Amino acid sequence: MNFKAVTIFSIMMAITLSVLACSNGNGKVNDSAKSEVATSETPAAPVVENEPTNDGISFLDEQKKAVALNDLKGKVVFINFWATWCPPCVREMPSINNLKKHYKNNKDLVFLMVDVDGNYDVSKKFMEKNNLDLPLYMPNGEIPSRFLGNSIPTTVILDKTGKMVARIEGGRDYMAPEIISSMDDLLEK
Repeated sequence: MNFKAVTIFSIMMAITLSVLACSNGNGKVNDSAKSEVATSETPAAPVVENEPTNDGISFLDEQKKAVALNDLKGKVVFINFWATWCPPCVREMPSINNLKKHYKNNKDLVFLMVDVDGNYDVSKKFMEKNNLDLPLYMPNGEIPSRFLGNSIPTTVILDKTGKMVARIEGGRDYMAPEIISSMDDLLEK
């Protein structure tokens, strides 16, 4: 192969890997792999009606202690499903970290950063390397599809009653004014 053919092949491979980086594993392209982190013009996330119960859904903390969603009622819960190898996940992390800092004194908001790969050591090193102060969790069993479909990052927000009020696929700027306003509204209720 000549230099030009090798260069074109390399570029095509890079594009293919980038698109597949956050797919569901069978090559299906998802929205998070196709787009950059959304800006403040991103439409609001849809509200989920007729919410099933959160019974049995839990995540493991650093000590492998289960944290059940039903035990978090009375708090707004921000759950982000991510992986260290996912470019849109990595891009949105600083804004999630800033959102957590913005609400650092609010005891009614809980952050669950769930690494879908379930490798706590790799995730912890990633957080330390990137100076992120976000609480890590691992899945404690299968994650229901209403929480995590076929792509990451996916963020789920539960209100104080435990009802899912948003499910957001793809990267976002979580410091966008409309997100801060929505979080303020949820915390005031």
